[in-house]
Amino acid sequence: MEEKDHRPPSSQTSQVQIRMNGYNAVHPVEIDTPPQLPSSTQSPLVYTQVKHHSKKWKPWIIPSFVIANIVMFVITMYVNNCPKNSVSCVASFLGRFSFQPFKENPLLGPSSNTLQKLGALDVNKVVDEHQGWRLISCNWLHAGVFHLLANMLSLLVIGIRLEQEFGFVKIGLLYVISGFGGSLMSSLFIQTNISVGASGALFGLLGAMLSELITNWTIYTNKVAAFVTLLIIIAINLAVGILPHVDNFAHIGGFLSGFLLGFVFLIRPQFGWVSQRYVPPGYSPASVKPKFKAYQRILWIISLIVVVAGLTLGLVLLLRGVDANDHCSWCHYLSCVPTSRWSCNTEPASCLSSQMGSQLNVTCTTNGKSSVYRLPDATNSQIEGLCTQLCR
Repeated sequence: MEEKDHRPPSSQTSQVQIRMNGYNAVHPVEIDTPPQLPSSTQSPLVYTQVKHHSKKWKPWIIPSFVIANIVMFVITMYVNNCPKNSVSCVASFLGRFSFQPFKENPLLGPSSNTLQKLGALDVNKVVDEHQGWRLISCNWLHAGVFHLLANMLSLLVIGIRLEQEFGFVKIGLLYVISGFGGSLMSSLFIQTNISVGASGALFGLLGAMLSELITNWTIYTNKVAAFVTLLIIIAINLAVGILPHVDNFAHIGGFLSGFLLGFVFLIRPQFGWVSQRYVPPGYSPASVKPKFKAYQRILWIISLIVVVAGLTLGLVLLLRGVDANDHCSWCHYLSCVPTSRWSCNTEPASCLSSQMGSQLNVTCTTNGKSSVYRLPDATNSQIEGLCTQLCR
């Protein structure tokens, strides 16, 4: 499992991201000087300063998303019921909410079987069994406590600031669509494992921060420093995705979706247009300025076309059963780079088992390891858990 996580569950990347401060500046209004009146009735020159504050929204959609993810994790652990379905559990005092063994899931979470049952992204089920809803549901599931905490803390840090600036509608749509975009890209490249996690949507918010800075470039101070800082943060987070069992394709897909949507949803009026609204009665600005600059309009149109076309094309290719790795021999390195310390082999665990009385013999067909357990009447879920541990 990955952050989105591959099956079997394993380590997941966490994002440490920042949000740039919003702008708050004083701008004089450009006005034409009126004709001079006789000295006895001459009015003083009017020169108005406008302190622009962007509207601050009260955030509620992001906290709601956090609560929804936590509730889904509790439900997942309830359904998982480790004491009933596994030979051993971590934190067994929690009863049916206890966790799978560390060797099976080091993130303190459920089994991959439970995640698959509740809506993890499984390409075979999406394509062959027409369960397209998994492209959305997988974004609300997490592989473990550590996975959940990392994603939810990142969501609070990034999402609340964005919602305060742009409102719940724009940020809510941005989050959901970015998660969908991440799932699409993951499905096209990772087709042998399941995938869960909100990180695709989180990378979408991070991408939107970058495009928001670009499209509203003229209204920021210290913009070069903010731009460089944001690029470094993005690069670090994407670099973590090359570790094994981390679904970096979901990160990249979510980031690209959010980056394009940022040009569409997070565009701000230029200050010249804002200043015109504060011109005193009887005076007219020196020149009438449009609400948005030309480059903002161009970016808006191009981004909208690209994001709609990209999501549509990705969905069509997925439903046709296309494996993008067949058309890009090196793309798998974007999600995992093999080294002497780890392997990028993420094939699902496969075992042969035989029961003789109270003795269970399990052999992993992936690595050839074999082990004998004293387990009378072993259930399928217990055998699957032992198989996962043996093949790791």
